[in-house]
Amino acid sequence: MEHQNIKGVEVPSLGMGTYRLTGEDCTGAVRLALSMGYRHVDTAQMYGNEAEVGRGMEDSGVDREEIFLTTKVWPSDYAHDRVIEKTRESLKKLRTEYVDLLLMHWPGDGVALGETLGAMRSLQDEGAVRHVGVSNFSPSLTEEAAEHVDVFCNQVEYHVYKSQDALLDQARDMDYLIVAYRPLSRGGVEGDGTLREVGGAHGKTAAQVALRWLVQQEKVSAIPKATGEEHLRANLDVFDFELSDEEMDRVSSLSR
Repeated sequence: MEHQNIKGVEVPSLGMGTYRLTGEDCTGAVRLALSMGYRHVDTAQMYGNEAEVGRGMEDSGVDREEIFLTTKVWPSDYAHDRVIEKTRESLKKLRTEYVDLLLMHWPGDGVALGETLGAMRSLQDEGAVRHVGVSNFSPSLTEEAAEHVDVFCNQVEYHVYKSQDALLDQARDMDYLIVAYRPLSRGGVEGDGTLREVGGAHGKTAAQVALRWLVQQEKVSAIPKATGEEHLRANLDVFDFELSDEEMDRVSSLSR
């Protein structure tokens, strides 16, 4: 597993997304992923599966310190006291004393950015949260957030068909992590002729090329969602090959 270095912290370049995973499916998938070598797990209060994620982590027997765990606060809970209260609930459900990363799930409306991030910072000061970040923020909003906290991450939809050049430039300048959700464009990459052709040269699938293209970029990690062993394994299997500069450019040219 490769890592991205953000502010001196190593974050696994590939994580497991858990959106829409529920119940035993979720617990089993998290347990399985960790047993296979995943060390980065992404959830959110809105997903309603933190307890299942926590149980999967516990069942895996993997040491908590080895796992990079992210959760997110939903906009309806952006008032100072709600942020604190909901995050404490998250920690209970996740069966952990801290999360590695706490994100604002979307830009809010009606609560000042400084109030929400101030609450997150106080959780950070007490050790309940190691790093603070945002999700679905524009470059200008991310800059505004940086006036209140040391922004560790901006989690956004990013894949071969959706360019994020402005955020990538900013991430490199400000040393934050871009976490790519929907990295396989909801499975839309599978039939792509260019990706299949590039993959053929490496004995890899179109999806593996799409993931490799992401994790090979500086300051980018990806969190594909998968439940079955075959999918989890295929997603993890992107660290034994490298795309040439020319191949990276070919894939980049797919963005609409």
